[in-house]
Amino acid sequence: MIDWLTGTAFTVAGAGTTWAELLGFATGVLTVWLVARQRIANWPVGIANVLLLMLLFWTAGLYADAGLQIVYVGLGLYGWWAWLFGGRRRTRLTVGRTSPREWWALAVAGVALTGALWALLDQATDSTVPLPDALTTALSLLATYGQTRKRVESWWLWIAADLIYIPLYAYKGLYLTSALYLIFLGLCVLGLREWRADLRRGDAPTPVPPGPAPVPA
Repeated sequence: MIDWLTGTAFTVAGAGTTWAELLGFATGVLTVWLVARQRIANWPVGIANVLLLMLLFWTAGLYADAGLQIVYVGLGLYGWWAWLFGGRRRTRLTVGRTSPREWWALAVAGVALTGALWALLDQATDSTVPLPDALTTALSLLATYGQTRKRVESWWLWIAADLIYIPLYAYKGLYLTSALYLIFLGLCVLGLREWRADLRRGDAPTPVPPGPAPVPA
């Protein structure tokens, strides 16, 4: 199976496109569309997607991105559970905003993770792109955490990551994956609009039904 997935499906601009990349393209587009529509099926489809991408990135020398996919499986299982049962409070999750406290925690975690991965990739691997590989890994993890909690700002983190991923994958010769992340970028903008609209509906005051005013006691 692995030999077939890493085999060439077709060639683009002289670079072979593997079956793993092709299937990752299809499942990736479906996953982001399902997230934008708040469909819980995004989680099992997304888990299949990250397993395909893990194989693809490892063979391309994007080691942090490959390792990131393992973490994504865990986050995917958590997100699946949280969307089903509401997380720890066992209430239905609704779209919300990231609190200032969460932002500070995410910022500290993002800087620390980027720095640690950058040093690790630069010293312990033959990666030719240690900094962008580390940065996109950190941004993607933070965005996925926000997605599991239905934080609307998670889309901005995905947009930032995609803007780096697109030229990074093209540089590594993964042209189809680069095109996939261009589609992801458009779907992220759509998801941001959808979730912001849902948030506004939740923030809107409940209309008072017409009728006579209550008589003071």
